[in-house]
Amino acid sequence: MAVLEMQRIGICAMKKDRKKLLELLQQKGVVEIDANVEEDEVFKKMDTSSSRNIFEKNAQVAERALEILQEYVPEKKGMLASLEGKALVDSEKYNSVIRGQDAIMSKARQLVSLSRQIAENNANIQKRENQIEALEPWKNLDVPMNFMGTKKTVGFVGTVSELMNTEQLYAAVTQAVPDVEAFFAEVISTDRDQTYLCVLCGKKDAAAMEEGLRSIGFARPSQIGSLLPADRQEQLRKKREALVKKNEEIISQIGSFGESRRDLELAADYYRVRLDKYEVLGGLIQSKNTFLLTGYVPKVEAEAIRQELEKSFTLSVEVSDVEEEDVPPILLKNGKLAASFEGVVESFGLPGKGEIDPTAIMAWCYIFLFGLMLSDAAYGFIVFLACAIILKKFPRMGEGMQKSLRLFMYCGVSTLVWGVLFGGYFGDVVDVVSRTFFGNQVTIKALWFVPLNDPMKMLVYSMLFGLIHMFLGLGLKAYMLIRDKKYLDCFCDVGLWLIFLMGLILMFLPSSMFASISQMYFTFPAAVNTLAKVMAIGGAAGICLMSGRANKNFALRIALGAYDLYNVTGWLSDVLSYSRLLALGLATGVIASVINSMGSMMGSGVVGAIVFILVFVVGHVLNLAINLLGAYVHTNRLQYVEFFGKFYEGGGRPFNPFNMKTKYVDIKEEK
Repeated sequence: MAVLEMQRIGICAMKKDRKKLLELLQQKGVVEIDANVEEDEVFKKMDTSSSRNIFEKNAQVAERALEILQEYVPEKKGMLASLEGKALVDSEKYNSVIRGQDAIMSKARQLVSLSRQIAENNANIQKRENQIEALEPWKNLDVPMNFMGTKKTVGFVGTVSELMNTEQLYAAVTQAVPDVEAFFAEVISTDRDQTYLCVLCGKKDAAAMEEGLRSIGFARPSQIGSLLPADRQEQLRKKREALVKKNEEIISQIGSFGESRRDLELAADYYRVRLDKYEVLGGLIQSKNTFLLTGYVPKVEAEAIRQELEKSFTLSVEVSDVEEEDVPPILLKNGKLAASFEGVVESFGLPGKGEIDPTAIMAWCYIFLFGLMLSDAAYGFIVFLACAIILKKFPRMGEGMQKSLRLFMYCGVSTLVWGVLFGGYFGDVVDVVSRTFFGNQVTIKALWFVPLNDPMKMLVYSMLFGLIHMFLGLGLKAYMLIRDKKYLDCFCDVGLWLIFLMGLILMFLPSSMFASISQMYFTFPAAVNTLAKVMAIGGAAGICLMSGRANKNFALRIALGAYDLYNVTGWLSDVLSYSRLLALGLATGVIASVINSMGSMMGSGVVGAIVFILVFVVGHVLNLAINLLGAYVHTNRLQYVEFFGKFYEGGGRPFNPFNMKTKYVDIKEEK
């Protein structure tokens, strides 16, 4: 349980060594470099934007090439491939890629160009398909779309925005141009909202016919040509097929680049690493011959990195303690078990300045409460075994995923223990199976008690565990105040509340209300009852007097104290929040029992056994998934609200060292 102590590091080195020095720091990954350093008359920052743009562009090209390969030549991976983590590549392979980066980037650009050709061809294919579709209504037209007539006639090919047959068309044209006696009209086809037609008339009547057709909504087609529509469709189909075939050839050509996938991944990571280096380089202040670098380093790493730098370069390294006004970054250091729960703390917020790392204590509380909520031995064993197998099979998975799986593995053990204490094994599956299929009920007795049979007892213990959990939070607050030698604050903000709350508890235990709820009876000696009242009254009085002690106005001080005392209702609601331990524990058992009962409804025959197995598997998988999620969410809530609310604020800034942030591979360090 520790927040690693940070120290300030300052480096003054020769300008000619800056790139190699940054590469060393990047490989070590233990120094967070200050990005916002002010310039002065001597020390200026160098503009690295052009180099950064080149690296950014190259990284994007390599990543785009990888996306293209994945799209057209997908890498075969198993269902659990995401757990495998990044590939481990030795430094020799990495350096060979660096030396051959020009050839690799040439392949990347070829892939991007081929992909662009496919996109252009697809656009043309879509264009041809649209043209073919647009010609479909005209396919029965036996003249070209640009037909304008013969030597003595004028032709009108187009559409009107009205549905009509040939007779209706003749009637409409006759009504529109009554002076034209001789004309020919034909309906080619119709669709939902328009009619496709062709009209012929003598040249002397052309102007009148055109004006008449326009009056009924005539419009010429947007697509015209010298071929018959059916011939034009066939021509377009051949062009489309040629483009499709061309795309197939290009895709086959892309497939030939499949062997370059790993090289492209290394190149993409290489340019991202260089981009990070040049971003830092652009933030350094430099004179003509030297440069300055400042930042933070964990104290445990400070001496080693200082010696490494002094051995490799001619420079001056200064390591010093953090000043009081500084706000250093936060880096947590915990054992393997507690480290699995660091993500829970980070989700809430890293410790603020002066706060302790609550991870180790919170981890044990988390395990305890999670198991109590799920509380089925079989479920716990399944969760533990699944997580343990995955962790064993995929040792190189990402650190975050590893921590999450370890969290659930430890919680699975807790669930197993609570399940044995409560007698839950897939609910009451042993009872149901033995009774239904063997005619003789067998029950595995609980080592403690069965919550379904005694829910009030479970409720009382849930409240008890909740009080212990919150008192532990107060204890941590007291520890931090004593550590900082704030003894009066410890007494007023922690001690008085403990006295007040313990007095209330001792008064409540022998009451008839508690007895009716819990079926437990307490009888204290008169002296204890008197002590309880004194503690409650004295604690309340102390809180009223001391909570607003920073204010010199006595009346305002009392008012602030009374307002703080009102927070006892918050304590009551917090205690009641732990009833979720009962609710989720019962939900797991009740749903599991219902699933078992449903499965046994078909009796003990072969059909009954098959139905039972199907219902058992599907039902318990769903029950485990739902209640596993519920236990995770509600355990987090109890930590964040009820536990952290007593002593912890968070708000710390995470330690962000300058290191090799790769996306696809990890580089094996040379020994």
